[in-house]
Amino acid sequence: MTVRNLNLVESLYADLRRRLQLSEIGPDDRLVDTDIAEAYGTSRMPAREALLRLVAEGYLVGSTRGFVLPILSPDDIAGLFELRRQLEPRAAGAAARDLTADAARQLAEAMDVIREAHAAGDIRRLVEANIDFRNAWISCVRNPHMAATISRFMDYFQAIRLDTFSDQVTRRIYVEALGALFSALDARDSLAAQDRMTAFLFAAESAYLAAHQRQAERDASVKPTRRRQQKNNHKT
Repeated sequence: MTVRNLNLVESLYADLRRRLQLSEIGPDDRLVDTDIAEAYGTSRMPAREALLRLVAEGYLVGSTRGFVLPILSPDDIAGLFELRRQLEPRAAGAAARDLTADAARQLAEAMDVIREAHAAGDIRRLVEANIDFRNAWISCVRNPHMAATISRFMDYFQAIRLDTFSDQVTRRIYVEALGALFSALDARDSLAAQDRMTAFLFAAESAYLAAHQRQAERDASVKPTRRRQQKNNHKT
């Protein structure tokens, strides 16, 4: 593969991953290499390489036609959060200790937007600011392997992120826990940052499990309707 194609793959990968982070690609969407190539004005091979890289990192899975978001079970969610609780409290403590002035400013700006978006019910803006908040504190984690691993685990939840924030009570609990974490980071208090990250992760896990349950209930209510429609079509 030429240098130009390698750069193109990297560009496609970065853009697709950003779209996944923002939940612009949903559970019902299907990513096909030819469609991606056409949308980005490139050939099929770089598009396919970018998609396969997302598959290798766990963000997508193959299907009969193209690639889709992986479906997380409650056990998957619990297992991933167990791993996150092994990594993120320690990382948050390190980030609080090494927080730069620029990162502190970015955290404050992101937290302001998160609170405003929560009050306004602007879910899309909240998701964007949530990513900015995450990127700001992770930028202060000196261990690049830990930072990359944490980012990857966070991004596994994009399929249900919008639904997580759609419930006002769940969203309020999530934002309050994030605000407590922000206060500890802003104070450069490593021990408090560790404790509050742990509390935040428990709140986040509850939010994602609740969103998963709502999604499962919606899917269960849709299936009988589809069966009735198919039955009626056969009769006619």
